[in-house]
Amino acid sequence: MRKLLFVGSVMAIALSSSNVIADGKATYDSSCAACHAAGVAGAPKVGDNGAWKDRVGQGMDKLVEHAIKGYQGKAGYMPPKGGFANLSDDQVKEAVTYMVDNSK
Repeated sequence: MRKLLFVGSVMAIALSSSNVIADGKATYDSSCAACHAAGVAGAPKVGDNGAWKDRVGQGMDKLVEHAIKGYQGKAGYMPPKGGFANLSDDQVKEAVTYMVDNSK
């Protein structure tokens, strides 16, 4: 019985992780790609390891905070929630995670 519960728990975690990735990609595609695909206003392009290296070095909490609250940096400006006030904090976090995971 314990083995069955363990396997069920592992499967649930795996499925929820893939849902977060899918949700992050969906949010990226619908809201973030407008700037992060082309590098508009200094936005680091997804897949550009060099552009993300120092940002990732600050830690995910700081990246998510900047994405949610907005940030003025040397390279450009990140409006709060990318200008999409309708996004939840969780959606923004999932999109940031998607971008970072695809920029390492």
